[in-house]
Amino acid sequence: MTAHPPTKFPRIVVHAPALDGSRRVTEGDVTLGIASHLDDVVEILRMADLDRIEVEESDLIEWQGGGPDDWPGLSEHPES
Repeated sequence: MTAHPPTKFPRIVVHAPALDGSRRVTEGDVTLGIASHLDDVVEILRMADLDRIEVEESDLIEWQGGGPDDWPGLSEHPES
């Protein structure tokens, strides 16, 4: 009996927000892009031919420093 290698699934990480609220999106050691909004994550995955992944619900995506609704740069503006 021969063992089959496990199916390789991409491991996508959306990193914790930077000071400007943007979040780096990586697959393993490769940076796929920088997102400022959830739609950016969808587009980055589309460009990487990973658009079949349900961004908000997939177990293939690890959200660090907050989930798909956490984009502090969009709502926290300094007072003038």
